[in-house]
Amino acid sequence: MLKWSKLAASFCLFTMCVLPIQSVSAESKDSPVKSSHEKRTMTLSKKEIPAAAPRFVYDSGYSFKYPDAIRGVYVTGHSAGGERFNKLTDLVDSTDLNAMVIDIKDDNGNLTYEPEASSAFADIGQPYIKDPISLLDNMEEKQIYPIARVVVFKDSVLANKKPELSYKDGGSVWKNGRGESFVNPFLKEVWDYNVGIAIEAAKMGFQEIQFDYVRFPEGFEKRDKELQYSTGEYTDKEKDNVQKRVQAVTDFVAYAKEKLKPYGVKVSVDIFGYTATLPEAPGIGQNFSKISENVDVISSMIYPSHWTPYFGIAKPDLQPYELVTEYAKLENKKLGELKNPPISRPWLQDFTASWLGSGNYKPYGKAEIEDQIKALNDQGINEFLLWDAGNSYTEGVDYTP
Repeated sequence: MLKWSKLAASFCLFTMCVLPIQSVSAESKDSPVKSSHEKRTMTLSKKEIPAAAPRFVYDSGYSFKYPDAIRGVYVTGHSAGGERFNKLTDLVDSTDLNAMVIDIKDDNGNLTYEPEASSAFADIGQPYIKDPISLLDNMEEKQIYPIARVVVFKDSVLANKKPELSYKDGGSVWKNGRGESFVNPFLKEVWDYNVGIAIEAAKMGFQEIQFDYVRFPEGFEKRDKELQYSTGEYTDKEKDNVQKRVQAVTDFVAYAKEKLKPYGVKVSVDIFGYTATLPEAPGIGQNFSKISENVDVISSMIYPSHWTPYFGIAKPDLQPYELVTEYAKLENKKLGELKNPPISRPWLQDFTASWLGSGNYKPYGKAEIEDQIKALNDQGINEFLLWDAGNSYTEGVDYTP
């Protein structure tokens, strides 16, 4: 996927870093040699060898600088590969926005681009983003920080392709009320599948991998004993089902972060905002603190419209500043209890939740978005992401109010 110049640069870096070490190792194993080689071998043998060689870090060939604070928008594969992308880059380029979260593996389980035929994921590629290299070239030129969104355990494509990696209801793959299927977080094969996709995104040049749907299906505690599925390596653990789910989700995050270290990318996870209000979410397996301990960035989805009466606010969608303020206070407290807390970068609402019904919502525009950002800033949180499913973002917003 890399352009030849970028690939050549990576290869040169590899040969410069690795080949001298290999040549010394080879000489030390060979029989004694004559002339100057003999002296060189003796000299080298006197030098102290480091206990461990430095970790090799993959170089995609791109150069992105982490901004003062990430202020980003969500971008679907269709938008990234279509005409809307120009409008979105103009929005970012002309404001204090500086990042994009782009779908690489979408909510159905498809890749949003077509990888090389030799890729293990060639069969799930879709031509939404026809030229990922040009896209990243453009983002590098404008210094728009690229984040790859990888939807993990909500995956109808993999569930139907390999039902043994999903949940069965009778003889069929289970679907939720929206017709979506999930794959099983207990299974390491599912972990490796998603980490493999994340590695491809890192190699392409994305600077951060954002994992979404890192959880069991909503309400799983009501059906965990009805559906048929494997608990893999968690079968014999002396824990109840809730703790098994929490352990599996937490272990996946830690595993993914370790596997991605050689690629020099940050790892972030999207998480339900309400999980910060609980010791852990019993059905979905998300423990806010445990996940936060294993990521570089935690992105709680705190859209005011998605809360029931919380924090003493009867109709949260009508009071975005108050809702975000109360959440931020709680999150700060929980992150403050961790030894190495991640960056907090919540998802904010740039859409109108008319489905809540008259009197329970209001149109979201410039004032409502600025209220949410200001609420975060007032609590010392300077990073955020904006969500609109159709990628039609409000114009004229002050993103640093």
